Amino acid sequence: MKVLIVGKGGREHALSKIVKKSSLVTEVFIAPGNIGMKDIGTLVNVHEEDILNLVNFAEENKIDLTIVGPESSLSLGIVNEFEKRGLKIFGPTKESAMIETSKEYAKYIMGKYNIPTGKYRSFTEKEEAIKYLENQLLPIVIKEDGLKAGKGVTVAFSVEEAKEAVKKAFEIHENKIIIEEYLDGFEFSIIAIANENKIIPLEIAQDHKRIYDGDLGPNTGGMGVYSPVEKITKEVIDETVNKIMKPMLDGLIKEGTPFKGFLFGGIMLTKEGVKTIEFNARFGDPEAQGILPRLKSDFVKVILDILDKKETKLIWDKRKSLAVVMASSGYPDKYSIGEVVNIDGNIDGELYFMGVKEENKNIVTNGGRVLSLVCFGDTLEKAREKTYEEIKKINFKKMFFRNDIGLKMCYNSKNK
Repeated sequence: MKVLIVGKGGREHALSKIVKKSSLVTEVFIAPGNIGMKDIGTLVNVHEEDILNLVNFAEENKIDLTIVGPESSLSLGIVNEFEKRGLKIFGPTKESAMIETSKEYAKYIMGKYNIPTGKYRSFTEKEEAIKYLENQLLPIVIKEDGLKAGKGVTVAFSVEEAKEAVKKAFEIHENKIIIEEYLDGFEFSIIAIANENKIIPLEIAQDHKRIYDGDLGPNTGGMGVYSPVEKITKEVIDETVNKIMKPMLDGLIKEGTPFKGFLFGGIMLTKEGVKTIEFNARFGDPEAQGILPRLKSDFVKVILDILDKKETKLIWDKRKSLAVVMASSGYPDKYSIGEVVNIDGNIDGELYFMGVKEENKNIVTNGGRVLSLVCFGDTLEKAREKTYEEIKKINFKKMFFRNDIGLKMCYNSKNK
């Protein structure tokens, strides 16, 4: 069968790699992809937000299955358009993707269907939001509404910091912001393959959102990840599925917008149990790079099974994985592009290309997050050592990365 992957980043690189391994797949197309994916499949020169040309391409080339990577494509209704033409596509409709595209809507659904989350209020007036902050407990979370690619969130530890975040948020997103309770605990990511009320959770990962070592600085799209997460037991996973993931799927059915695709839960394990930080309507990045290489099952068969609502069992590599993102200095704010990426020798791991393009026959930087490298080990500590050793083979001007991905968990494991 022919499979089309929509998107161009590290998540789509990971999706296309695992799709190519499927015994069911004869051809892989990636639209638009990037130069680092050229050996996996055919790169299609159609932007991920050009919905009309994507659906035309799929129809003309008799694509059997399309898998959507980025949230921007989902927000524009790519699934709606494909389904109108009778084309098989894995992803949520524009309406069900609102659990990611509108933070206020996600909170509304969580409240209506008793899904545990932090208390919140939404504001459309800056002065009203600033006044509200004066009587709130700290720290407190300020979120810009709408799609933010994992960014647009400030955890403020003082009233002054919170007020500045509100002012900045209204400058960027004039219509609406969310102010919500800070959830204290252990954060993890759960991603499930879902279709209406049918759900198959994948293995757990922990992302590192902050830009600097020690979880300092602004939020990013993710600077590294490891999987699985030893601290998150089967009991915690079952609680998360039963109290958060399934109720969201059931709620969306009741709302008349059943969900199909990758359901992502950003979860906090608190003293009171699991609570929802956020929902996303697609696979996370870099979670995709940390989780998918460990899946031994035929990924395309799993997706086809869930589309048919069949039972399917997942088989996992028992090794641990750890991914580190290499970014351009200045990210998540202003950063330079066009720097030549040098790779010295063979990489003993999985290298995923995120923000790159080809220029004068060289691979050059073309985004804030440029590459992610994933290595494996029988223990998390071994996977971590391997990843940081292999990173020494990669360089480009103004490259930086966090040095502490998974370090805290390795330390805790040593000192049990």
